[in-house]
This record gives sequence, C-alpha cells and structure tokens, in this order.
Amino acid sequence: MNGLDWAVVAVYISGMVFMSWWLGRKQTDMKSYYLGGNGLSWWSIGISTMATQCSTNSLLGAPAFIITAGLLWLQYEFAVPIAMIVIMVFLLPFYRKLNLVSVYEYLERRFGLGARTLLSVMFQILRAFATGVTVYGISIVLQEIVGLPFIWSVLILGVVTIIYDMLGGMAAVVWSDVIQMGVLYLGIVLCVIFSVDAVGGLDAVFELFPQVGDVLAERTGQPNDFVGFTAVDFSGHGFGDDQTFAFWPMLFGGLFLYVSYYGCDQSQVQRELSSKDCDDTNLSLALNGFLRFPLVLTYCFMGICIGAFIVANPEFIDSLLLPDGRYEYNLAVPKFVLGELPHGIIGLIIVALFSAAMSSLDSTINSLSATTMKDIYERFVAAGPLDDRTQLRMSRVFTVFWGVVCVGFSFVVGGISDSIIESVNKIGSLANGPILAMFLLGLLTRRANQTGAMTGLIVGFATNCALWIWAPTVSWLWWNVIGCVVAVVIGYGVSLATARPKKDLAGLVWSPGAAAQFEYTRNWPRYYIAMALYAGVMIAVSVWIGTWGAA
Repeated sequence: MNGLDWAVVAVYISGMVFMSWWLGRKQTDMKSYYLGGNGLSWWSIGISTMATQCSTNSLLGAPAFIITAGLLWLQYEFAVPIAMIVIMVFLLPFYRKLNLVSVYEYLERRFGLGARTLLSVMFQILRAFATGVTVYGISIVLQEIVGLPFIWSVLILGVVTIIYDMLGGMAAVVWSDVIQMGVLYLGIVLCVIFSVDAVGGLDAVFELFPQVGDVLAERTGQPNDFVGFTAVDFSGHGFGDDQTFAFWPMLFGGLFLYVSYYGCDQSQVQRELSSKDCDDTNLSLALNGFLRFPLVLTYCFMGICIGAFIVANPEFIDSLLLPDGRYEYNLAVPKFVLGELPHGIIGLIIVALFSAAMSSLDSTINSLSATTMKDIYERFVAAGPLDDRTQLRMSRVFTVFWGVVCVGFSFVVGGISDSIIESVNKIGSLANGPILAMFLLGLLTRRANQTGAMTGLIVGFATNCALWIWAPTVSWLWWNVIGCVVAVVIGYGVSLATARPKKDLAGLVWSPGAAAQFEYTRNWPRYYIAMALYAGVMIAVSVWIGTWGAA
C-alpha cells in the first residue's frame, strides 16, 4: 500500500466517525440510542441486515471455502427465504408489537425473569466470542498488508468501530451499514473484474477453476475434498459419514440456524425492532430474503475467479504459507488484491474489507450493550428508574465495554477452523437450536413454563457440546436441528411434569388469526408464496450450475 491507498482508507474512516457524531447529536435516551427512535426506513434496515451478514467472514471465508472445497456453500442459502417466512409469521411481529428493546424481555413476559436472564447472558458470551472471529479475520489481513503486529492490527479496527458506534448508536449502525454495503459490493465487483482479466477472460475462468483441487494437492502435498462447480450434493446425510456440507444438513441445519439467528438473536432482531411498524419489519426481512442469494453468488464467483488465478499461477499458493507451515486460504483475497490491483483500487478494496468487519462488529457491540443495559443493569443494578441522561450515558459505557471484550476474544479464535466463515457458524450452531426452542416453546405452546424452557435450553446446549467432543463425524450443521428438537422435547416434558403457567398470555402466544393484532396494511400471504417459490428457483439454479460445470 502507498500514500494514495492510505488516503482512501483515512477518508473513509473519518467519514464514518463524522457521520456517527452527526447522527448522535439528537439522541436523548436509551430508545433513541438503541432503536433510532423507531424512525428508520425498512429498506435501510434490510440493507443493514445484509451488510452484517456480508462480513469478513464472507469476503475472506467464502472465497477460501470455494477455493478449497468448491461451490457447496451455496446450499446454505436455500433456507434463507423459508426462514424469513417463519420469522415473519411467528416471531418478529410479536416482538415489534410489544415495543421491546431487548428481545429477551419477551421471555420474561412469557416465562419469567430467570429465562430472560439465562438467555441474555448466554447470548452475550457466545456472540462476543463469535465476533472475535470477525475481528481476527480482518486483523490478519491488516497484519499482512502493513506488517503491524497482530495486536496493533486488532486495535486499529476495534478502536475505530467502538468510537463511531458509541457516538451514533443504532442510527449510525444502520446508515453506516448502508454505505458499507455499497462499498462492499463495489469492492467485490472490482476484484472480480481484475481477476477475470488476470487469467484471460471468463472462458479461461470456467476452464481453469475445476483444476484448483489438483493444483492445491500437488503444490501443498495436502489432500482436499474439492468438488468444483458442484453446488448441490445429495450423496451424503451428515450423520457420521463425514459429509459436513451435504444438501440435507445444509438445508435443514441452515433453516434452523437462520430462524434462530434472524429471529432470536439480539444482534439481528434489534434493528428490526427499530422499524416504524410491523409492516416495515416484515418488508426489511423480505428484502433480505430476496437479495441475499444474488449477493452470495457474487462473492462466491469472486472465489471462483481467484481459484482460476491460482491454477494459472500456482506459485501464488506459496504466498499463503504461514511460518508455522499452515496454508492460510483466508488470505487469498487480500494477497491477490495487493499483488494484482493498481494503487487507489487497493485502498478501495481494503476499505471494503474494513467495511465488512465494521458492519458486523458495530451491530454486535450495540446489541450487547442493549442486552446488558436492559436485562442486567436495569433489572439488577439500578436503584429505581433511570433518567434519560443516565440511560444514554450508561448505554455508551456498555458499548465501549463490549467493544473491548469482543476485541479481546479475537486473540483466541484463530485455530477453531480452517475457514473463517465455517468458524463463526460452527460457534453459533452450538446454541442456535436450543435458543430457538425456548422461543418456540413460548410462542407456540400455552403449557410450557419457565422451568421447562430453561431445562430444555441447558440440555440442548449440552447435547451439542457432547456431539462436538464425542461425535465429530456428525455434521455441525445438524447441531442446529438436534439442539432445537432436544430442547423442545425436554422443555415441554418438564413443563408437563411441573406447574402450569399462571401468567396472562394474551398477545404472547401465536394462534390462528393472530395476524389481526399486528394491523398489517399489506397482503403478506402473497409475499410468503413468492418467497417459497424463490427458494425453489435458488435450488434449481444451483443444480444447473453443477450440471453446466460438469458438461
């Protein structure tokens, strides 16, 4: 990188901080800080959601996965539209109608304080740890680019994000994500254009990519499971056959993961709670359901192009070799950018990588701050109601605190998996299913009680931990399903054996006709049908890609 590249990075970072300060000037209390005063548009919330998903886990991890395994990652996207339907029908409208700040407040209203506190604390620990993976990902890139020690690379990213998040709150998170999404996509497209040109055109890309597995094996001496253009794999089931990324675990595991993540995770739900009404909440979810697949296709194609570049230039693989003898394929994108792109464009791509990391980190530390403020500080520490000024001050204090914690976790996550994108999903899959189960017990049953829901959560999580330790050949994607089923069965069984809930459940449990209370102005069943058909189109397109690639 030269002075021009650093100037591009400096302008971007300065702009983010200034915008956040500008947006934060009118914040007066906790709700304006955490929910943007419920004045954020549905499309900005939807784009912000996609930007959070398109993090360094995607820009670094997805190409690394494509290069080493092939296009199988596309199977993970098939469940997204179906997950959005489930969330739009059974989850988000209930939360939005209740005007919540923390989604875990629903659990206190439905079950009791113990359920709320247990799940909130669980979220805070696991989400902070998973976010450390994101910080780790961009920091290894910074280390390679400028030669800074890893610790300084982490601090550069962490301090900048903490500052603008602390100043601007949720409004800054959403609007910075909108800008970052534009920068991200531009960066991906530019990387694709230059990589296609570097190998001699699109025909060369499609001709060379199927050879990546052989080139990697020959150059590194390490076996691989590369499948080329095959995007759908019906050959395995993932239960002990070492087929982690077969169709069925990715479809059903992905469905449970996405419903839990988008519908029960504060880092995602909080921005949906910032909408004007239930219609806007559903519109933002529908936007994500329709546009996420084209976005994923684009950055997966970037992985294909860089894979073709590796075949044409096998010596490039040596640049991915670390001092400890490991090949770090998460560095493939930045190494290509630094070696093949002109200055100025390099700066823009690095800004895209910064954007990817920041769009995940900012929403996470804001949501961690919100849950700590609402579920811990207000419930157990504060002596009486807080005035608006104290609410705002403490919210910013907790934002800084969790920013520091997330940055700290980045020092211990590097060896979890060979791919960043796999690492972050593997961590989440331990808890996604059991967490979803607790909400399903609350929303879909009247008999479940707090004792049952909490017992189910703990047993479901322990079951997944046991699978990780003692059944490593079971696909971790199935953890999302297994943990949920175990937690529901145990939770409901324990509830039947203990006292019936005595709470008033009006407005807290789904039933036929429940949609009337949300005062919708749109015909949502039409959207549900369109999204279900779209999922079928996604599968058909992916099957065609595999058939075409094999021809």
